[in-house]
Amino acid sequence: MKYICQVCGYVYDEEAEGVPFSDLPADWSCPMCKAPKSMFSPDESREKEEIPEQSVQIDPDMLKLSPGALAALFSNLARGAEKQYMDKEPEQFRKISDYFASAAIDIDGADLDLLRSISDEDISTGYPMAKTIASGHGDRGALRACTWGEKVERIVQALIDRYISEGESFLENTEVWVCSICGFVYIGERPPAICPVCKVPDWKFEKVV
Repeated sequence: MKYICQVCGYVYDEEAEGVPFSDLPADWSCPMCKAPKSMFSPDESREKEEIPEQSVQIDPDMLKLSPGALAALFSNLARGAEKQYMDKEPEQFRKISDYFASAAIDIDGADLDLLRSISDEDISTGYPMAKTIASGHGDRGALRACTWGEKVERIVQALIDRYISEGESFLENTEVWVCSICGFVYIGERPPAICPVCKVPDWKFEKVV
């Protein structure tokens, strides 16, 4: 039997853990989000779930993506698979990402001004279009992702502007932290106690080496 945390989605698998959920102490909490035992419910819907075979169709637009874009795409898929507690998929996606990253080439004329203009296009066109599509399909998860993504994009814009203005001096004697959930970038000795975008605690931040 499996039990799922209603807060973060962590799955407690009795067979894998070797301890029945009912035998866990009353003060046991979710290893991921620290939610109490009472916040778990039986995950019977996932037991013996059969996934129908589906034909794989490649979106023509995927063929237009650069190796760098594909590396970023599969890196995000790896992260998403980790959040869904999948076993093998994260590493498989990561290997594909590494392959495309090794095949990426420098773009002539690429600089911070070009990066800033691409970011402006995302804010003015990309996110509004994505939100419209998500709303049309009633996809609340996608809408939330768009909201987080747009906020993170604006933070990145601010950092680009600061880098253009100050150079690398604003990165001296400090650290760069990235929220592993939404991608929020924070410059400082320590990450914020709570992510300003997605509200997760500081232990969800990763330091950029």
